[in-house]
Amino acid sequence: MPLPPALPPALRAVIEPWPKPAQRVFRALRRVLFETAQGIAGVGPVTETLKWGEPAYLTEASRSGSTVRLAWQAREPASFGVYFNCQTTLVDDFRTRYPELPFVGNRALLLPLDTPLPEEALADCFGAALTYHWRKRKTERARAGERPVRRAARGSD
Repeated sequence: MPLPPALPPALRAVIEPWPKPAQRVFRALRRVLFETAQGIAGVGPVTETLKWGEPAYLTEASRSGSTVRLAWQAREPASFGVYFNCQTTLVDDFRTRYPELPFVGNRALLLPLDTPLPEEALADCFGAALTYHWRKRKTERARAGERPVRRAARGSD
């Protein structure tokens, strides 16, 4: 499968009105996301769709990850948004790893349109989002498998 796959017509219709710099950033982010997904065993195919009228990427088949949205918004015309589910710990984790990146609240990374993309950091963030539920389930299973430590009965001295 070519990376990234052809842009679905519904998404093409959404990005065509965006300014050219926003379209360029979108295509670069999309490429990094698909390349990252392909490199992670178990993620499976990434579903590309629209959520809230914005390009969204999810691991529908494997259910391994949390949705990532990519969008330019007129209210922030000099930035491009990468949006993560605010009900996760993803952005807090990313903020710890990449304090130099412009995270907003607990759900967004707003990238300036006029600077090079931090592709390595983005690949790490995308990888964490695409495996969020898988890692969470793995942690929960490990916790459930923990057995309380039995202490030896103390004898009287």
